[in-house]
Amino acid sequence: MSSSLRETWVAAQDQLINSLGLEKGEARQEAQLLLQAAANKNRAWLLAHENEALNCSMAQIFQPLLLRRLQGEPIAYILGCREFYGLNLMVSRDTLIPRPDTETLVEAALAKISPQSHVTILDLGTGSGAIALALATQRPLAQVIASDASSAALKIAEINAQSLAISNVVFVLSDWYAQLPQQQFDLIVSNPPYVEINDVHLKQGDLRFEPLNALASGIDGLDDIRRIIEHSLIYLKPQGWLLLEHGFHQARLVADLMAEAGLTEIVTLQDLGGNNRVTLAKNPLIVSTHWG
Repeated sequence: MSSSLRETWVAAQDQLINSLGLEKGEARQEAQLLLQAAANKNRAWLLAHENEALNCSMAQIFQPLLLRRLQGEPIAYILGCREFYGLNLMVSRDTLIPRPDTETLVEAALAKISPQSHVTILDLGTGSGAIALALATQRPLAQVIASDASSAALKIAEINAQSLAISNVVFVLSDWYAQLPQQQFDLIVSNPPYVEINDVHLKQGDLRFEPLNALASGIDGLDDIRRIIEHSLIYLKPQGWLLLEHGFHQARLVADLMAEAGLTEIVTLQDLGGNNRVTLAKNPLIVSTHWG
């Protein structure tokens, strides 16, 4: 006799708890998401039909999905999507998985932009486009350039922009600033690689599956952050802001690098977990006015 949908997700939930050490609520959610993917239905349908039998075609799709998750593959890669700042984004192994901590960076950037202003924003290392698309959605008058050195990641970002009908973002293939157009921006934002290359966490959990070049950056994790900060004054408008996500233990080092570069009004913000996560600083130059 076939198991019901509910019996199926409860059994899968227990496997996820035992194999991956997930909390019960997280395991239940993941088991239901995998069943929803197998049925190509939403959660409301799943709950309304929980007592129905799992049919063969659904089982043939569900079991391989569950096996991939039990082997540790992130559920975002299995499902091919992840929600970020209210947007449903396509993700692949060519992109990092957007995380809630990065919403701290989005909130900080939005606080610097009036909804009525026609600002220019540069998102360096855009990946799936999460930051750029969130900002473009919340500030539709802004013009956003989103760059990445990976053409595969940039393709995912472009697909996300198209599927969400977001038209005020331009995507540029560029190694940080190298191939960018010659212009200055009101805001530069980035969630760059900042993990130490020898960090043991790179071989654990979800990080095992994510692109290494989007995670790690040199012995101290700051190689790419140094490059971004070093050239930021060239690409920032006078009074413009640079906002960087970083590791919780890197806040002082990032702030020092910003100060050495000549940036001012340096502030570090904490994420939802109370960890130092985003540091921002201002280009102190003022536009000179010549009176005739």
